[in-house]
Amino acid sequence: MEIVIKLSQFLLSLSLLIILHELGHFIPAKLFKTRVEKFYLFFDIKFSLVKKKIGETVYGIGWLPLGGYVKISGMIDESMDKEQMALPPQPWEFRSKPAWQRLIIMLGGVTVNFILAFLIYIGMAYAYGDFYLNNDQIKDGVWITSKTIEKAGIKTGDKIVSIDGENITRFDNSINGKLLTAKTVVIERDGQKQTVTLPKNFIGTYVDDANKSALVGLRMPFVVGGLSDDSPNKNALQKKDIITSIGGMPTRYMDQVMAFIESHPNQKVPATVVRNEKTENVTLQINDKGKLGVALGSLKEENLAKLGYYNFSRENYGFFESIPVGLERGKEQLVGYGRQLKMIFTPSTGAYKGVGGFKAIFDIFPNSWSWEAFWGITAILSIMLGVMNLLPIPALDGGHVMFLLYEMITRRKPSDKFMEHAQLVGFVLLIGLLLFANGNDIYKAIAGK
Repeated sequence: MEIVIKLSQFLLSLSLLIILHELGHFIPAKLFKTRVEKFYLFFDIKFSLVKKKIGETVYGIGWLPLGGYVKISGMIDESMDKEQMALPPQPWEFRSKPAWQRLIIMLGGVTVNFILAFLIYIGMAYAYGDFYLNNDQIKDGVWITSKTIEKAGIKTGDKIVSIDGENITRFDNSINGKLLTAKTVVIERDGQKQTVTLPKNFIGTYVDDANKSALVGLRMPFVVGGLSDDSPNKNALQKKDIITSIGGMPTRYMDQVMAFIESHPNQKVPATVVRNEKTENVTLQINDKGKLGVALGSLKEENLAKLGYYNFSRENYGFFESIPVGLERGKEQLVGYGRQLKMIFTPSTGAYKGVGGFKAIFDIFPNSWSWEAFWGITAILSIMLGVMNLLPIPALDGGHVMFLLYEMITRRKPSDKFMEHAQLVGFVLLIGLLLFANGNDIYKAIAGK
């Protein structure tokens, strides 16, 4: 059932983005009286799943879910329709329109992508508000859950003060993304501030880590989520127990418990747990793998506050208040993705190792249906689609825009022959990028990364 939910979210998000992107080309083309021959969701190589002609346009759904397209008359595109281009230009064709109109048509798709992302962020701010933890609430620092960042010099218990000069006032889901592309991080350790410079190949090292997880997280109590029938502690522990000391050592946080048991395999140790708001003394058996044989549990925000861990905050916005909040959030995502893209094209960072294809996108979606998660992921993908399409590669919108700007500046239109060759080169580059991204997915699956 989980795979069905993930697949449904993936296909719905992908379909929505493709249709709206292509509408961005379709609408200005129709406004400028340019004939649109086909409007397709997914590719219809050899045959279509569904198709219907309305007016001069065939609308359909292809069988290959690698994107979508609109076929505009008189335009050299992936269809490589040389027969049509060999005929005299017609007034309704793309090639007959002024350069400024052709530019608007080509920029329509990415414009819709960016507008959609900002609208989603505005809507999410209005519908969900902000859920966060003030950074000054984190008295005992963060939990370092990745060996990569630990090797870079940041340890569990450190407080993150700033990232690349930006003071961290709120601890939320964006913190890991900021750290991943950071150059310098100011931390507070034992009351002293220190500047940690992350290595240039930090992302590449992180991608290579077979046991990679989120870089940092909140330090949480060790809560027993459940015990198996063969657990050595099934008689000592109960579900929802909170371990507060082990081996005579106070353990307020999960990382303290885990560090202790990993270093004391095959031992029986005294421990203290909070059970039904009462303190109980128990004896725990640590197995030969340094485990207690329990599933980890979690506490709700109100229980964490009640036990004196964290007081989370939620800020709600009115309709007009949500507009600047959503615009700022969209701007941060756009700038952040631009930074990631720059690192991907800088081989020394190793960021290219993290490039993924359709499986990587599929894996982003949660196993349970969440509209908040769905819209958040869709907004990020919309920004990614917009930025990627602006790359000056022939066969992408950015390639067409590049040649149109050349034409408008020099007053010289590239020949159809040149455009055909450029389109072919661009298509080969795109296939190469597609193979590389999805090949990365396959490699990671085989290597277990």
